[in-house]
Amino acid sequence: MMFNGYNEELLQSIKSWLQEDVGSGDITTRTTIPQGHESKGIIHAKEDGVICGIPVAELVFDVVDPALVFTALVQEGQKVSAGTIIAEVEGSTHSILTGERLALNLMQRLSGVASRTATFVEALQGLPVRLVDTRKTTPGHRMLEKYAVRIGGGANHRYGLYDAVMIKDNHIKGAGGIRQAVGRARANIPHTMTIEVETESLEQVEEALAAGADIIMLDNMSPELMAEAVTRIRTKAKHVTIEASGNVSLDTIHGIAESGVDVISVGRLTYSFASLDISLDLNGKKEGAL
Repeated sequence: MMFNGYNEELLQSIKSWLQEDVGSGDITTRTTIPQGHESKGIIHAKEDGVICGIPVAELVFDVVDPALVFTALVQEGQKVSAGTIIAEVEGSTHSILTGERLALNLMQRLSGVASRTATFVEALQGLPVRLVDTRKTTPGHRMLEKYAVRIGGGANHRYGLYDAVMIKDNHIKGAGGIRQAVGRARANIPHTMTIEVETESLEQVEEALAAGADIIMLDNMSPELMAEAVTRIRTKAKHVTIEASGNVSLDTIHGIAESGVDVISVGRLTYSFASLDISLDLNGKKEGAL
């Protein structure tokens, strides 16, 4: 499910998240600021990073009040420095303040994921390998966090449990072996669907090759062991995609890429990121406002 502008799922989520925050109404704004008061809100970055979530923030304000005017001043995916003005939102002060927290929360988290991803992409500069995410996402936010990975320059792994077969250690144990697991999966899926097998040793790599896996994941192997596994796979089945995974960090990812793998999956992109510090300041009331 790709984020493209917005879709019905995102729209309903934003309505639900607003209800969680606003409830019966923004009591502070309602009791301190006169009705009819208008302002301009300035959204700005307080630290360097890759900006992501501008259209999401715009949708939040539109749901709160369609009369608000939202103007983006940077591009989605643009790298900015601290102090950069990202966007402006003009109109009812009540509406701006009611939507402020949700819009910022989402933009901060998505910019954090995009910035984290961009750092890993930079570490792979010049190497012929693809960086992808995992299913280690925040419940309810997978669509947005995977979108942020793409904005940061990465790519997406499978979206959920339903769109690709990925045979991991517990599946292998439950099925009685890699051969049995692959054979049963192959007999029950469309011919268009791929089968990936997670391996932790050269013996398992050989089993996955013999079973006819389309993708072989090298999990928690040293770069040296990965290089040996890549050589064996390329010798016997050049069409097989080779993925590396398991505790990948900025310190280790370059060495992993040099082993010759095609893809590196990194859970840290979506579970170990820091939200980017983004703020909204009211820039006084508009001329003629009450």
